[in-house]
Amino acid sequence: MLRVVSAALIGLVFGIGIVVSGMANPAKVLNFFDVFGTWDPSLMLVMASALVVTFVGYRFVLKRQAPAFDRTFHLPTKRNLDVPLIAGSALFGIGWGIAGFCPGGAIPALGSGELSPLIFVAAMIGGILGANGLRAAFARRRVLA
Repeated sequence: MLRVVSAALIGLVFGIGIVVSGMANPAKVLNFFDVFGTWDPSLMLVMASALVVTFVGYRFVLKRQAPAFDRTFHLPTKRNLDVPLIAGSALFGIGWGIAGFCPGGAIPALGSGELSPLIFVAAMIGGILGANGLRAAFARRRVLA
């Protein structure tokens, strides 16, 4: 139960941070990418702040034997760059540049009552399901070959 409560509180703090920083507003994000127009460099400050918090936080937290509400840390073990990672990163960046939303900004923006974050989240869920379906189809194809 404490795991669920702590995850909800962490999500709430993250969502509040996204809203306060303006990252739930796609116009603010798109203005960051408009270098020759209405450029808004504040996204760099948000990203730099997130990097500093993450850098310090990981060093502090990973000194512990285990997380507070789990037996082990669940850290990525994959170290190589492969096609799915590069393609996924490119699609993420392209989608962010076109829509002005990333998952972290779109989910808190659902509370705005506007249609655009709802469309984005629905498309994101469709993309996740489609990617999982493709991955499963390719895995089955490899087994049959």
